[in-house]
Amino acid sequence: MKPALLPWALLLLATALGPGPGPTAGSMMGGKDFVVRHFKMSSPTDASVICRFKDSIQTLGHVDSSGQVHCVSPLLYESGRIPFTVSLDNGHSFPRAGTWLAVHPNKVSMMEKSELVNETRWQYYGTANTSGNLSLTWHVKSLPTQTITIELWGYEETGMPYSQEWTAKWSYLYPLATHIPNSGSFTFTPKPAPPSYQRWRVGALRIIDSKNYAGQKDVQALWTNDHALAWHLSDDFREDPVAWARTQCQAWEELEDQLPNFLEELPDCPCTLTQARADSGRFFTDYGCDMEQGSVCTYHPGAVHCVRSVQASLRYGSGQQCCYTADGTQLLTADSSGGSTPDRGHDWGAPPFRTPPRVPSMSHWLYDVLSFYYCCLWAPDCPRYMQRRPSNDCRNYRPPRLASAFGDPHFVTFDGTNFTFNGRGEYVLLEAALTDLRVQARAQPGTMSNGTETRGTGLTAVAVQEGNSDVVEVRLANRTGGLEVLLNQEVLSFTEQSWMDLKGMFLSVAAGDRVSIMLASGAGLEVSVQGPFLSVSVLLPEKFLTHTHGLLGTLNNDPTDDFTLHSGRVLPPGTSPQELFLFGANWTVHNASSLLTYDSWFLVHNFLYQPKHDPTFEPLFPSETTLNPSLAQEAAKLCGDDHFCNFDVAATGSLSTGTATRVAHQLHQRRMQSLQPVVSCGWLAPPPNGQKEGNRYLAGSTIYFHCDNGYSLAGAETSTCQADGTWSSPTPKCQPGRSYAVLLGIIFGGLAVVAAVALVYVLLRRRKGNTHVWGAQP
Repeated sequence: MKPALLPWALLLLATALGPGPGPTAGSMMGGKDFVVRHFKMSSPTDASVICRFKDSIQTLGHVDSSGQVHCVSPLLYESGRIPFTVSLDNGHSFPRAGTWLAVHPNKVSMMEKSELVNETRWQYYGTANTSGNLSLTWHVKSLPTQTITIELWGYEETGMPYSQEWTAKWSYLYPLATHIPNSGSFTFTPKPAPPSYQRWRVGALRIIDSKNYAGQKDVQALWTNDHALAWHLSDDFREDPVAWARTQCQAWEELEDQLPNFLEELPDCPCTLTQARADSGRFFTDYGCDMEQGSVCTYHPGAVHCVRSVQASLRYGSGQQCCYTADGTQLLTADSSGGSTPDRGHDWGAPPFRTPPRVPSMSHWLYDVLSFYYCCLWAPDCPRYMQRRPSNDCRNYRPPRLASAFGDPHFVTFDGTNFTFNGRGEYVLLEAALTDLRVQARAQPGTMSNGTETRGTGLTAVAVQEGNSDVVEVRLANRTGGLEVLLNQEVLSFTEQSWMDLKGMFLSVAAGDRVSIMLASGAGLEVSVQGPFLSVSVLLPEKFLTHTHGLLGTLNNDPTDDFTLHSGRVLPPGTSPQELFLFGANWTVHNASSLLTYDSWFLVHNFLYQPKHDPTFEPLFPSETTLNPSLAQEAAKLCGDDHFCNFDVAATGSLSTGTATRVAHQLHQRRMQSLQPVVSCGWLAPPPNGQKEGNRYLAGSTIYFHCDNGYSLAGAETSTCQADGTWSSPTPKCQPGRSYAVLLGIIFGGLAVVAAVALVYVLLRRRKGNTHVWGAQP
């Protein structure tokens, strides 16, 4: 008897009929005219289109000449998936529902916004040596109209911080130009704004069709990046920007001292650059200082790469930032103005968004970036800023634990156990009741060069959910051989953006062949294409210790219990490959709890209606692998002592598959090396009235101390970070008086003078008494 038709099978019917508006993306600033997918009128109509976002925000849409329905996205104070509905009867009914994806302004395609030419110049305008004209450009096709208006909008947050009255607001201020040709560029000479607009210090420019009235909300528009509005500030700023900025820095300082301490709940920074880049579940590249984009680190001189904590802190919605030098050393604010600075407002915002300090980008601008301009960029008072934004060192950082599956497929558990399981079906890679984390995978046979199926399998789909989060599935695309990403069983498009804020997770796609999934618990997944199959890496923070089960083992620092069955029975480490095959089969997914999608007849008939573990499939075991002599010789040369690589060449007859497995295995090993724990002794202060050499505080590092002129060193000249996390010597003192080195120099210098005088005296005496020695030569 066949099982009842499940919701996944119904997707086949829904797709054929058209599921209504599909997810479309654009800036959270709004103004994008987008076509509602799968919703087309049979003929043009004069119906009034209203688009309603989040049940409360309404914008006007339209039906074009081809019958396609359009909406305009609204100005929002949040990022992520926003539900919307569409009405064709002037708001009496809203029969169609869909999803709009609001994207952080800095992650929007340049085709969809206007660019400030030399943006740094805009933000320094009015300071020393920065004056003249400013320019902006845009893509004319992105705003199809003959004439345009360019407006300035300002952002502010008012009310008592951390109270219910604390509110965020974008306001239209004034136009820069009206009814000008839509040429794709505009240049002007800034003038100080009237006093009534001076309270806005950060904002953005908006370009709209001139047919709209000034400040009209939720119309098609192009926005610039948000930025410091130096160019519109008062004459007082231009006459003495340093004095003006110092006043603002002091006011910010006074406010900060009244606000709660958000530093205590931030995660610790990784100790090294390699750790920071490998810990992709909890930290992600900071777009403002990215070594893959040339390391243009405007706010962190001396750094080559920074990362930000993925998740905002629970109570205050704050964020951590960690920056590193070229040699991989964490750069601290106590040593350099380019050091890592934590953020009162997380740059990416924090649920439930909309209210300060959780508004993506903008809260961060007001409380962390604009104040940096006041204290560090427009005035030389950076120590005042750094005192309230000190770097977090890494003494309490604990790297995540790593497990991987790749190739034919081979598994490396969290505790380091290696094994191969060639099942055909759908299996539990990981279950963790701690956060109700579930990771499942589908394995299918490979194909030989002659078209026949191999007796080995590989992963073709991986799905994950944590608690009541969205479900994300990454699978091999049938046609392209690349990756296909599904969100709650619907295929996603990444043509407009590569980053998504989802329910309970963040999703990032790199170059179409690697997907990173960052979960609210700090767990992370990376799925990539390696040869004919998927490779998956799972990162778990230390809090998951003793809480995991599945094919990736029991995370508890004990590799002997990694082969634990559902029943709790443990197979010993020396278990045969045949018994391990039964272990793998024991972790079969059930239909009722499956996260995977069945949106083709092939998947329905082969995985939904069939046993989740195919009992008829006969796998290839290591003892059965044989190669002809010529292929064996090539495999030995290619694989060396990598037994996973050798096995896959034998199982598939393909050297390229063996190469892909070897590469995936090497990537796992390199990442394991990057995540090795290191010992940090923490920051060591220089002595008052002295200096120190060195800014590396890991085990084996040595710091050197010197005193200023007029002071002598009391204590050890060096201190070394020891394996137990303590310094060999405390910071010495610099006492008034000449240093011992200087005194010794004087003493030895005096002795040298005395010796020189004595030598001259002796030589002169010899010359006087021995003219035959010193006289002229014959």
